[in-house]
Amino acid sequence: MSDHTNVTRKPEAPASDMALLPPVDVIEDAGGITLYADLPGVPKDKLNLQVEGDTLTIEGEISLTAPEGMESSHAEVSLPRYRRMFTLSKELDANKVSAEFNQGALKLRIPKAEHAQPRRIEIAVQ
Repeated sequence: MSDHTNVTRKPEAPASDMALLPPVDVIEDAGGITLYADLPGVPKDKLNLQVEGDTLTIEGEISLTAPEGMESSHAEVSLPRYRRMFTLSKELDANKVSAEFNQGALKLRIPKAEHAQPRRIEIAVQ
């Protein structure tokens, strides 16, 4: 059985550039969105976050080498990278993205743009 729903490839890239899709949760509140991505095995120096235009790209590389003297008899993870791409709404301020990364768990906060924030309208008494 082969499950390709968790694998992606850039359209212009060769099959060797395939990547795993990391599981992601996106939570929206009045101030913006918070995105949580699971990237087990990715060290911070191999994690790449990029916003280009309205596209957010999350990429991370993992090392799949077995310890010396050991050989894998079964491997469910056979691709050395994760990649996930998102199209950002015009309501979000891509210039104010903040990120935290701790033991393979990525948390991104993308606030709503000022024009998309709810605002209170003062009522003048005449």
